[in-house]
Amino acid sequence: MADMHEIEHMVRELHDIEAIKKLKARYWRCLDRKLWTELENVFTEDVKADYGPKCRLEGKKTVLDFLQASLGPGNVSTSHGGHSPEIEILGPVTARGIWALHNLMVRDPGIKVVEWGHYEDEYVKEAGGWKISSTRIVRIIEEQSSGTRY
Repeated sequence: MADMHEIEHMVRELHDIEAIKKLKARYWRCLDRKLWTELENVFTEDVKADYGPKCRLEGKKTVLDFLQASLGPGNVSTSHGGHSPEIEILGPVTARGIWALHNLMVRDPGIKVVEWGHYEDEYVKEAGGWKISSTRIVRIIEEQSSGTRY
């Protein structure tokens, strides 16, 4: 039988895992709804983002500027999503996670991109809660189509 210390540790870990799940959900919601000010709160100041071989970014402002420039115009609609999280709490203020991804982006005039793969993230707990300190997209399949208006 677990003692009180072990139970407290398990509860704290479960609480942290749920907080990280909410953080990632907030990230996707803010991307899709273009809530750039709210999106600032999901990243550490020194965040690193690897969105592909030619797109490695460092620093909150750099990452936010890139996301806003590439997803912000009115002619781009997105639906980012992930599931099946594998979250590991590494210590009191560090964690990492892998999420199965399924993203959809539609650009005018009817260019559609669908991606499947994984997000590989690292998280840091700061005064305001958990933040993304590193994110990487590992694409397995990317499908593009055009010609049909969405």
